[in-house]
Amino acid sequence: MPKIVGDNCLKKVHAGGNVSWPFEVSSDSPEVKISFSVTAGPDADNAPEWSVELDDNVGELWSNFRSKSEVSVDTPGSTPKKLSVQVICPKGARYGDTVETQIIVEDDAGSETMSFKAMATQSIMVLKTQIDQEKSVADSLFSKAAQGEKDIYAILSPAGLRGYVFVEGMNTDRLREKTRDIKKARSFIDGETDIEEIGPYLTPMSAVVGIVEGDIVELVNGPFKGEKARVQQIDQAKEEITVELIEAMVPIPVTVKGDSVRVLEKER
Repeated sequence: MPKIVGDNCLKKVHAGGNVSWPFEVSSDSPEVKISFSVTAGPDADNAPEWSVELDDNVGELWSNFRSKSEVSVDTPGSTPKKLSVQVICPKGARYGDTVETQIIVEDDAGSETMSFKAMATQSIMVLKTQIDQEKSVADSLFSKAAQGEKDIYAILSPAGLRGYVFVEGMNTDRLREKTRDIKKARSFIDGETDIEEIGPYLTPMSAVVGIVEGDIVELVNGPFKGEKARVQQIDQAKEEITVELIEAMVPIPVTVKGDSVRVLEKER
């Protein structure tokens, strides 16, 4: 009876991308027959067509574009046959579209089955921009996202990150098309990023980060705007600092928000 060994966990793939599952087939027979069942979802009638193929270490053995739904594979000796199922996500895929490929391996003694499932997901790409034009590019992309097909899901232009904008969408080719006529946009960096990598930009940075007691700062707003002061105390929870005005006749502590000061000189 044949045996299939491999990891068949659900894999996510962006439109136009591909994923594969390596596995091994062993049998006491010199040859096994492998048949296939490919099902797209969740709406099979309107789902775009995924490309599915079976490969060995030489090349393609079968694909769903062939007329036959099965293929014979040699399994000589006691060494398991190394194979892999590969799927290519169609560029017209929508978020949550799936394809499930079931393989049935048969020999003279019986059969065994394994299924492989892939799901279409969005891509997060990094767009280079002209320095200090990040917001302009993001605004232009937002205008395009509101027109026609919703190819762009989200745009992020983090404060402090110069020359780059994060763009999320399903179809990477369409994302590139959307930016071609934006003058301040440059090009997308090869490859993709993920939510873990941009996580730090999704959490606002504390206004008192980088400020320590003893720093010389300038107040940039409020009644003491333009005055120089020395940092006396920092309240991390409230993002406030207590400063003492340097040129005041009487040293009076003043509590201000962390974003109300600009560091002039660091404590040595």
